Amino acid sequence: MSFSDNLENSLKNLESHDERAAGAAHSQQRRRDQRATVLASAPYAEKLRTGKFTSGLMTHATRIGHGLRTKVNIIWLGSTLRLQAREHRLELRPTPEGVFAHFFAGEKETRKEKLDLSGNPEKLAKEWLDLVGPRPAPEVLQDFEE
Repeated sequence: MSFSDNLENSLKNLESHDERAAGAAHSQQRRRDQRATVLASAPYAEKLRTGKFTSGLMTHATRIGHGLRTKVNIIWLGSTLRLQAREHRLELRPTPEGVFAHFFAGEKETRKEKLDLSGNPEKLAKEWLDLVGPRPAPEVLQDFEE
């Protein structure tokens, strides 16, 4: 290996080392920012997880869904509460500013609003399940004689 080849390889190694170091610093800063956001939203996440609003919302959504002949799936994804009925979703996400309700139809977010966790959970359940609507009545099967 010639001197110029050796020098060129050393320069390439230094450049790639610098790029990795810059990428690691950016990644570390992003992790710090995410951690700060999680810590700032922790009080709202705790209220969402253990509060009366959440248990009331789950109860009302299940009851109203039953009346609509629709199963409401309730899922915790980390600190996010997801309610899903057919192709509609309602996600309650804690942030440093409070808890926000995100309404989805399919994969598209249709709207977002800030929640008052001391408010009426039945109102939110009705508002969301009105978007889902009633399930169509099953067709009546008739026996036809041949």
